[in-house]
Amino acid sequence: MKKMLFIYNPRAGKGQIRQKLADILDLFTAGEYEITIVPTRARGDATLIVRERAGDVDIVVCCGGDGTLDETVTGLMQGGIRTPVGYIPAGSTNDFGSSLAIPRDLIEAARRIVIGEDYPVDIGTFNQDVFVYIAAFGAFTEVSYRADQNLKNVLGHSAYILEGAKSIPEIRPYHVRLRSGSFETEGNFLYGMVTNSRSVGGFKGITGEDVDLGDGEFEVLLVREPRNILETERIFNAFVTRNFEHDAILRFHARELELEFAEDVAWTLDGEDGGMHRKVRIENHRQAVTLRV
Repeated sequence: MKKMLFIYNPRAGKGQIRQKLADILDLFTAGEYEITIVPTRARGDATLIVRERAGDVDIVVCCGGDGTLDETVTGLMQGGIRTPVGYIPAGSTNDFGSSLAIPRDLIEAARRIVIGEDYPVDIGTFNQDVFVYIAAFGAFTEVSYRADQNLKNVLGHSAYILEGAKSIPEIRPYHVRLRSGSFETEGNFLYGMVTNSRSVGGFKGITGEDVDLGDGEFEVLLVREPRNILETERIFNAFVTRNFEHDAILRFHARELELEFAEDVAWTLDGEDGGMHRKVRIENHRQAVTLRV
């Protein structure tokens, strides 16, 4: 039989995995997998488990939110392991699962892993860390990891909206010097994101059209500090309409970037706390991980 390492976060989303776990495992067993099951109990568990055990199995399956996927991929990257990954999205937002058209229904997502095909995707490194689909700073980026897990279990995606509303008074610009290849820019920016995803914060179309998750390039978007109220309104409308042809919004593709700030700035990586940084180097590792989809 094929060997599977199955890692799940019992607290992800609304804890729905607990009601579906037996059916998921029965489906994998019918697919002729011998399964090792490991629940996570604390942040970083999935990374440690994958680094120690993924090299001995035919596939690693993780069930949880984007943070659980991030930890799983981090373990593979740190261990230099190329074992394929199956992802069962069970979080509140599931941006990367949406990018891959993975069903929100846990049983159907598991079935896709059994019958699916391998799909290589790019992975990013952020200084010494790893991220799967987004590294971001500025306005609202702390919302994802500030929102209380118990509140997310009750309210789902609405918990992020509530947390975002509380953070509005804290929005302020950061002075950034950015270099990417021969391109350089400097200025005050409210927000910046480096992505390899078709969905961010549950919203599609923000990262651009026809995003290729395995082309070796990130989609980059930065929002300059508005000069007046009218410009603020135009920036807001750009995100609503997905029409980003505005001189205050900078968009481009990049294989690598270097950003230098005038102060320590908080980052989020795949919806988790990415720490405070004054200098950042981001690199794209083309098709570094294979997903079963």
